Amino acid sequence: MTTLETNAQPTGAAQKLYRAAWRWHFYAGLVVIPFLTTLAVTGMAMLWIAWIDGRDGARTEVIPQETTLPVSVQAEAALAAIDDGVVKQYIAPRTDDVVALFRVDQGDDAIMVAVDPYTATVIETFPRRSGWYDFFDHIHGDLMLGLAGDRLIETAASLCLVLVATGLYMWWPRDDGWRRSFIPRFSKGRSLWKSLHGVVGMWVSIVLVFFLISGLAWAGIWGGKMVQAWSQFPAEKWANVPLSDKTHASMNHERREVPWALEQTPLPASGSDVGTDGIAGFVSIDTVDALAREIGFDARYQMNLPSGDTGVWTLSRDSMSVDSTSPTTDRTVHVDQYTGNVLADVRYADYSLAGKAMAVGIALHMGTLGLWSVLANTVVCLAVIFLCVSSLVLWWKRRPAKAGRLAAPAMPQEMPLWQGAALVGLGVSMAFPMAGLALLTVLALDTLILARIPKLRAVLS
Repeated sequence: MTTLETNAQPTGAAQKLYRAAWRWHFYAGLVVIPFLTTLAVTGMAMLWIAWIDGRDGARTEVIPQETTLPVSVQAEAALAAIDDGVVKQYIAPRTDDVVALFRVDQGDDAIMVAVDPYTATVIETFPRRSGWYDFFDHIHGDLMLGLAGDRLIETAASLCLVLVATGLYMWWPRDDGWRRSFIPRFSKGRSLWKSLHGVVGMWVSIVLVFFLISGLAWAGIWGGKMVQAWSQFPAEKWANVPLSDKTHASMNHERREVPWALEQTPLPASGSDVGTDGIAGFVSIDTVDALAREIGFDARYQMNLPSGDTGVWTLSRDSMSVDSTSPTTDRTVHVDQYTGNVLADVRYADYSLAGKAMAVGIALHMGTLGLWSVLANTVVCLAVIFLCVSSLVLWWKRRPAKAGRLAAPAMPQEMPLWQGAALVGLGVSMAFPMAGLALLTVLALDTLILARIPKLRAVLS
């Protein structure tokens, strides 16, 4: 075991700043490591489940034949499989050798029905969002704790930005050149672990920040209240189209399915003569499917049936829902359930700059761009897990001989350039409120409680 004295006061401005960064890195790690490890493990599991089996049984295979049956015939078969069911959604097959999927609601329960599109044979039925993908997704999103879990994840992800910033400062190349920062030194013991931890951290830092920012855009405070609110697609772009009192987010079902840029945008409403020409004649699931194919929805796309008297038919494709492997092909079309007129046609090009960035960011974050993105994200997840494990190894190798102490690096008594550090902390707090709340809590704890209880301070130092 290697024992280091971490409470000795450093000398020199550079050493004092280094020790301060190390202390913040240490305490941020205490909070972040359990969450970051959980996010990396569950994220990697979701990657491979989606690639191998599909999120909703979408990769269940069938034997291709010359022609498929009308969607209405397939829907009737799905409906017959569920007593007192109501068809809510149709998901077209991705390729000609996999099933079509129908969401059929039975009361408050949503059930997925996999149908052979050539014979209208029901292959299987299962509760929606009941697979292993969703099990890991619930942990990844909110730790299965609902709103409280969302806030915990957002706080941890925000603090992880502090962890990355302090880590970069500590490992940034100085007098010993760039080689030490980007190529590990294969020595022995703690030196080897320190070198590997620092080098892997340097290589993965930018990617990790991207994953944190794109993930935070889903979070309730920074994403929902600060970023998404001013980045949503403006419904005013739909000239003279009546709007519903529901938003696009109402089409989500326990999982984010609607494009991020549209979630807070009101849905159009059926029941007027406005809109552009769409379906001539009777409006049905078959004619809506024909319209979808006519206007460019090939292969897999989703069709949501109208809900209520003013509901609309919604045709959509987006990479977040693994409909395609390119976020630039995102498209959402709304059709009046009475006239068949197209009320709205929103494409990637119509998104705001933030909406476009998020569409691409989600696809990269979720690894939906093809096998290469699954493999790349797997490498990132493994690197994050290594950073978490190696940080524990480093602490263990320098822990004090005296039990009952965390061995946190000492905070310098006189901090040089503290005004700059305070401004950085203020900026982080304003940009990421949950990180600011956590930082203020730690400062209050350190100043008001630990300073007054020497024994407790000794344990946490």
